[in-house]
Amino acid sequence: MTETRTWMVACTRDEIEEEDVFRFDHDGRTFAIYRSPDDEFFATDGLCTHERVHLADGLVMGHIIECPKHNGRFDYRTGAGKGAPICVDLATYPVKVEGEKVLIGIA
Repeated sequence: MTETRTWMVACTRDEIEEEDVFRFDHDGRTFAIYRSPDDEFFATDGLCTHERVHLADGLVMGHIIECPKHNGRFDYRTGAGKGAPICVDLATYPVKVEGEKVLIGIA
């Protein structure tokens, strides 16, 4: 079975500073795009799995996004929750950079 992936331009490189997050809304869904300290880009669902708060309003520290409401933390590279109150990991999405454009793959 071949998976069909749609690549969407989420933002440009300069719209996200190093160790920051960018909110991208598409087709009724919210995504979060991250720029790591190593200048790599990652994407996850944009809402916290605990309280459905926008993660783009949270704090990025290294490879961790902290939810602005309850301080729940996720590793945005893997989507893994990092302790209470998080009990459900974030979905992650592939990212590719083409020139200045940052694209995410949505299945």
